[in-house]
Amino acid sequence: MADRVLPASKPNPPPPQTMNGAANAQFPGNKTQLYNPNRPRPTYRPQPRQSRRCSPRRFCCLCFLYTLIFLLCVILLAAIVGCIFYVLYHPKHPTFYVSSLRISAFNLSSADPSTSYSHLTSRLDVAVSAKNPNKKLTLYYDPFTIAVYSASVDLGNASFPAFNSPPGNTTLMSAAVSSDPAKGQDPDSVSPLRSDLRKKNGFPVGLQLDTQVKVKIGKLRTSKVGIRVSCDGIRGFAPKNSSSKTPTSASTSDAKCKVDLRFKIWKFTF
Repeated sequence: MADRVLPASKPNPPPPQTMNGAANAQFPGNKTQLYNPNRPRPTYRPQPRQSRRCSPRRFCCLCFLYTLIFLLCVILLAAIVGCIFYVLYHPKHPTFYVSSLRISAFNLSSADPSTSYSHLTSRLDVAVSAKNPNKKLTLYYDPFTIAVYSASVDLGNASFPAFNSPPGNTTLMSAAVSSDPAKGQDPDSVSPLRSDLRKKNGFPVGLQLDTQVKVKIGKLRTSKVGIRVSCDGIRGFAPKNSSSKTPTSASTSDAKCKVDLRFKIWKFTF
């Protein structure tokens, strides 16, 4: 009788899968940590702080920024003070005008054959008025220096004494101007003057006055500021003969005077 073969037993089914697709992990049990009070503790060593050094470029940028802020603050403060000053006092620059100009002598010699230079003999009486149009400011003038010229020819120099001008005051300044007869005049400079002497409407005359002035505001006085007064539009007439004792009056109806402030910084004047 043949042996009967029995079927093999069914294999064990696989373990069920979890929802996230991972099987249950087996972790080792926690080990008990024993406390040893005599165990040395680790030494605490603080970490050194790293100093933040400022680079030269960053330092220059900060210096430029602070300097710019300081200058802007100074400009803003000066603008505010200037606005307050203008509202309170309404400052105006002084005005000048030519009152009269008389010529008692004017002789231009012929050119010297040896040197080709000419010599000028002139005597003029100049009167200039200075007006202070301000209502609350007093002006203190230093002595004036005056130069009279025609084109590029120097007709003479003189000076006015110092004076002060109260608010609304008008001061008349008079001076006698004379040239140096020994001074030689360049032929190129006197050529336009010779042609102007032949004209019936006279020859042009200009004035230039230089001085310094300071302003008094209440009990406060400012520092001195240079001013230059330039007057043009004057027409002069030479006397008909050198022996005449009656001076001729120049035409000053079209004369205009301009006032310019002059600031001196070190050796330069602006």
